[in-house]
Amino acid sequence: MRVMAIDYGDARTGVAVSDAAGLLAGYTAVIRGRNPERVAEELAGIARERQAEELVMGFPRNMDGTEGPRAQLCRDFAALVEEKAGMPVRLWDERRTTIEAHQILHASGKRMKAHKKNVDAVAASLILEGYLAWRARNP
Repeated sequence: MRVMAIDYGDARTGVAVSDAAGLLAGYTAVIRGRNPERVAEELAGIARERQAEELVMGFPRNMDGTEGPRAQLCRDFAALVEEKAGMPVRLWDERRTTIEAHQILHASGKRMKAHKKNVDAVAASLILEGYLAWRARNP
């Protein structure tokens, strides 16, 4: 089962799609845009094009597990994506994914300025990998 992960942001939204078996992260992309309607439509298009059967979106939580300040914004955007894609969006704890994405890019030798272009796609991949690992343990 192909799974698509979303790392929603104000200016850039990262996307990662698994392989057909739902085991590994494969395709990644970054959607640039501030209009939630347009971004949701692009996500729905990618989901159709890549034949995603399940959608998972990073959900902001504080380190103590409480909901972060952007929680309602993410819920609203998830509802918009559900409407455009015609399938439910599972909200997934994204604590530390952006920090880890920056660390991965830094370790690969990327300069901080170059991180901006890729960090959202890397964060989406981390969300996807975490979700796929959880799903493998909880069939």
